[in-house]
Amino acid sequence: MGKASFDKVLILDFGSQYTQLIARRVREQRIYCEIQPWDKDIAFIKEYDPKGIILSGGPTGVYAADAPTCSSEVFSLGVPILGICYGLQLISKELGGQVSASKQREYGRAKLTIIDSSDLFINFDPGEEAEVWMSHGDKVDKLPDGFVVLAHSRNSPYAAIAHKDRKLFGVQFHPEVVHTPRGEEILSNFLFSICQCNPGWTMTSFVERALDEIKQKVGTHEVICGLSGGVDSSVVAALLHRAIGKQLHCIFVDNGLLRKGEAVSVKELFGRHFGIDLVIVDAQDRFLEALKGVSDPEKKRKIIGEMFIRVFEEQARKYSKATYLAQGTLYPDVIESQSVRGPSATIKSHHNVGGLPDKMDLELIEPLRELFKDEVRRVGEALGLPQSIVLRQPFPGPGLAVRLAGSLSEERLDTLREADAILQDEMLVSGTLAQTWQAFTILLPVRSVGVMGDERTYEETIVVRAITSLDGMTADWARLPYSVLATISNRIINEVKGINRVLYDISSKPPATIEWE
Repeated sequence: MGKASFDKVLILDFGSQYTQLIARRVREQRIYCEIQPWDKDIAFIKEYDPKGIILSGGPTGVYAADAPTCSSEVFSLGVPILGICYGLQLISKELGGQVSASKQREYGRAKLTIIDSSDLFINFDPGEEAEVWMSHGDKVDKLPDGFVVLAHSRNSPYAAIAHKDRKLFGVQFHPEVVHTPRGEEILSNFLFSICQCNPGWTMTSFVERALDEIKQKVGTHEVICGLSGGVDSSVVAALLHRAIGKQLHCIFVDNGLLRKGEAVSVKELFGRHFGIDLVIVDAQDRFLEALKGVSDPEKKRKIIGEMFIRVFEEQARKYSKATYLAQGTLYPDVIESQSVRGPSATIKSHHNVGGLPDKMDLELIEPLRELFKDEVRRVGEALGLPQSIVLRQPFPGPGLAVRLAGSLSEERLDTLREADAILQDEMLVSGTLAQTWQAFTILLPVRSVGVMGDERTYEETIVVRAITSLDGMTADWARLPYSVLATISNRIINEVKGINRVLYDISSKPPATIEWE
């Protein structure tokens, strides 16, 4: 990225699963920020010229043999610094304090007692208790010289600290997660009161920058875009189409793992309405044959990822200048699939990230890779996409394969499609679909005894999953009205052959994931 005309914040990533959430919270304040690895060269940091630096959390202890440590020069730049969790402990260790393993680890909600209501805690009252989200085993035992305590919790005597003259701050909790109700306010105090940032970055700014980067990268080459009809790939297609026009060729792969009527609606919308060059490839037999008898979720994702790429490569050969493959990869896909910028842990492989084969003929271009779903929706709005696309619920790249537990078959896929169509229909009619982040059905390879008429049945089980979320990184189960659930259950059992039991998933994320596989 070239020189920006707006204030910037730099986030050094030490491997926390929440690092991108920090970036998201900063961007919500209309402050541009970038995430860079913990060992980023000091010359880059100086050239980047941040108004503030945030040190993320991380999975290791500061005294571990492989503990990541940023350059000591970072603390002498005269730039305000905020260390979060591991970041606080690193500041303490590097500047002469002491950190040790706590006898009482602190995970989940905790009460923070405010001591100093200035700086980070403007608008808090001294002695006030604020709810925060903790996730740490180590704690600071001794502060470095010049530091003072701003707040403490039951198990963290130094839960918030500061060296006010040097503008170095640290918090043991995570202000970036929604479980810290006033976390946004704390980050805002750091950005505006301490760093003196001026808000000036918007999704329109992102679009302008992305268009320039796409044009520069693609040049005279052509791009193949995997279009699914979901909001992510749709926004990517619109962004690319605006940037390079006829150099874009969209491919919709009908892999037999789609929802009811999906292929027809995509063809109608993008091929006819938007006038984008769209090729629909019928690859149902290839995908289902490759997945036959496979029940392991990771194997499913790997196979689907491999098949997608091969189909795209075959189609790309029809275009002599095709060099790039565009995908609607988002950051939640990235952070759950692999460690991208720091030593974070892998949760699961996504078909378009960890599921990609090692060797590909096409180079990836992923303009939304740093964004969350709600940010992508705002990009879609900035591009003028209709609300029917912008507000569409997420649908996994591997499709129904990861909503069909156990081995795949056409019969079981049809069963799942019909159940899901009923769910979507009833939630749309009741007005509850618009109130959820995601709602879908899962088919379990679990049979149970039932009674229909006077006859015994022994059939499979459908699970209904409906969740609320802001960004997909955390989620809670939706409190759907009993009357709606009753209608959904009744229709599925009566109308979908092979199902005699419907369950409702009341698990949150974490500890569960949104999808079952």
